[in-house]
Amino acid sequence: MKILVPVKRVIDYNVKVRVKSDQTGVDLANVKMSMNPFDEIAIEEAIRLKEAGVAEEIIAVSIGPEKAQDQIRQALAMGADRGLLIKTDETVEPLAVAKLLKKVVEEESPELVILGKQAIDDDSNQTGQMLAALLDWPQGTFASKVEKKDGKLEVTREIDGGLQTIAINLPAVVTTDLRLNEPRYASLPNIMKAKKKPLDVKEIGDYGVDIAPRLEVVKVTEPPVREAGVKVESVAELVEKLKNEAGVI
Repeated sequence: MKILVPVKRVIDYNVKVRVKSDQTGVDLANVKMSMNPFDEIAIEEAIRLKEAGVAEEIIAVSIGPEKAQDQIRQALAMGADRGLLIKTDETVEPLAVAKLLKKVVEEESPELVILGKQAIDDDSNQTGQMLAALLDWPQGTFASKVEKKDGKLEVTREIDGGLQTIAINLPAVVTTDLRLNEPRYASLPNIMKAKKKPLDVKEIGDYGVDIAPRLEVVKVTEPPVREAGVKVESVAELVEKLKNEAGVI
């Protein structure tokens, strides 16, 4: 089985995000970037499937600037076999990403596409579902466990009411949740080996997909500063404040 794993370059989750002074977007100057954590989980799961003998090849693909090769190389160091960068400096919305991934799927013919349920920069949670719809493939979203049984993929999903286990036919699209696994750290020898693994670079024009944005960002602002809490002397005072000040009871 061949597995395709899309990975996205995002601001590192440990970095405090700053808004540009003109409120047109987020300031990316001199900011540490890393692989989207949910995609890191997807790479780890693909590697575990390969180690279990379920998969034979893992392809990491990213859509973004030239520097997104760093995130692909990280995936290769973790255990992916080869990489593909679809280079663009433009912001690509989830639908355009799904259309580009559909073209890659048509070229590579993987049996499984596994990706993070969302990116931590835009929190769209749309790409996996859109890709499954475009491909007309079964999908298992918010996966906390993935197993291949009797030619099908058994996916345990995290839902509002608890856990749901479904069996889906292959080929399929799976999106990963936080509790699926703990991604490994790439060892120094594997980081060195990753530099020799194949990484193809293509342009958006090679796929004939229109990535023109359908949404317009009007303004980006920081959330309001949270007000300090207050201490109360008794339960009665707490109830009074909840009723008259907070208006929640």
